Amino acid sequence: MISKKWISAIMLLQVCYTGCGFCGRVLVWPCDMSHWLNLKTILEKLTERGHEVTVLVSPQSFIIDYSKASTMNFEVIPLPQNRQAAENSLNDFLNVATNVMPTLSRWQSAMKLHQFFIHITGHLKLQCESVVYNQSMMKKLREANYNVMVIDPVLPCGELIAELLDIPFVYTLRFSMGYMLEKYCGKLPVPLSYVPVNMEALTDKMTFLERVKNVMFSIFFDFWIQQYYSQFWDQFYSDVLGRPTTLCEVMGKAEIWLIRTYWDFEFPRPYLPNFEFVGGLHCKPAKPLPKEMEEFVQSSGDDGIVVFSLGSMVKNLTDEKANLIASALAHIPQKVLWRYKGKKPATLGANTRLYDWIPQNDLLGHPKTKAFITHGGTNGIYEAIYHGVPMVGVPMFADQPDNIAHMKAKGAAVEVNINTMTSEDLFNALRTVINDPSYKKNATRLSRIHHDQPVKPLDRAVFWIEFVMRHKGAKHLRPAAHDLTWFQYHSFDVIGFLLVCVVTAVFLVTKCCLFSCQKFGKTGKKKKRE
Repeated sequence: MISKKWISAIMLLQVCYTGCGFCGRVLVWPCDMSHWLNLKTILEKLTERGHEVTVLVSPQSFIIDYSKASTMNFEVIPLPQNRQAAENSLNDFLNVATNVMPTLSRWQSAMKLHQFFIHITGHLKLQCESVVYNQSMMKKLREANYNVMVIDPVLPCGELIAELLDIPFVYTLRFSMGYMLEKYCGKLPVPLSYVPVNMEALTDKMTFLERVKNVMFSIFFDFWIQQYYSQFWDQFYSDVLGRPTTLCEVMGKAEIWLIRTYWDFEFPRPYLPNFEFVGGLHCKPAKPLPKEMEEFVQSSGDDGIVVFSLGSMVKNLTDEKANLIASALAHIPQKVLWRYKGKKPATLGANTRLYDWIPQNDLLGHPKTKAFITHGGTNGIYEAIYHGVPMVGVPMFADQPDNIAHMKAKGAAVEVNINTMTSEDLFNALRTVINDPSYKKNATRLSRIHHDQPVKPLDRAVFWIEFVMRHKGAKHLRPAAHDLTWFQYHSFDVIGFLLVCVVTAVFLVTKCCLFSCQKFGKTGKKKKRE
């Protein structure tokens, strides 16, 4: 008789053989909240293919539940268990993001977000120090012989750990503030004439004044935020590695950048061969709804339903704002499923039901869904694209205005300003996307583009991670720009040399002409005297 232990071993070997050809070890530096939901999909696929995945997780995580049984291993970072302080900090930020930032200009909103990152820098540094200066943990990580590290670069430190462990790493992100990390650390070309700086809600077709605005924002991100990184993280990374370095120099060693968008969402722009698009990798066909929810959806008849969610971070609104929204929803003929944990609005209509949680992807994939009211998070937008559902955007902060601007430009969304909107504004926006067939047509077109790919986004993400594991990197995709100084990259040395050549040539020609004129003048005077 073959023991269960041997059967398990044989099955594991079979998974490895039929899956990716070998079983590797993957170390992960994640970011919490919605970022984790996206990354988790990749990691679960990697474990399905036989890889051993270990996630370095903070004990103060909100979405990453390391206490539950999982196919992944969780290595908890030894930090003080001050969860209440972490929750207070998050709630303070959510209050600012929900009720303050929407009232500010784009510039002021970017400044607010920047101030938040400065505020949490001390915590991020402590979290990083708890790993890189923890000799027993680093020894354990070295002995594990990881083949690759998957990193969300929103939180610094992952690339520093990869450098110390001498393992190749892959980034997964939507974008950094102002494309700064992609531009400076990844050497991604950013022509400001038609590539809008993110967080400014511009498109690739800008007027002159919009291009002025785009350049001004680029300067802001280039110098203000870069100064923050230079003054803090560059010094910290240099101290840890024991040699002068910069955050960008270490980040520039990323083998692959997995960008969580695709050309159904993006405007056409130049990219590099080590940048891969995997937008919508978490999307999947809709599953049946819970019985009670399905009955409510079916009761909508031909009018259908509207799905409403402001994401996992926004749990409630002010009473005034909640009543304004509920009043608008009460006047539409559709039934509404609203994810909302706040106080029940007094103006809530009989057609609207509140839920602590909704199966968003399954609802968006339901044939009765007519529209999606969204804050503009990337995950939610991609689920709407996947299922071809038009949107009403209510952006608040960070990448949300930019995301909605993309959908507006592609004719699949209408935007309302959460700070200035009236009930009539929201009602009219919903009526427009539901009754104007162009919005459904454009949403369906984006869905067809998304589905018409030679390789599915999730498979593409997993392929490139495994590619890096198999080849111990992807140096053949790394642009030579990483080896150039800033003045060489912009050819200032060549321009300077050519200018010197031109000036020298003009100088010599001028001297020769003057010399010839003087000689001719002297000869002429001599002949006159004769």
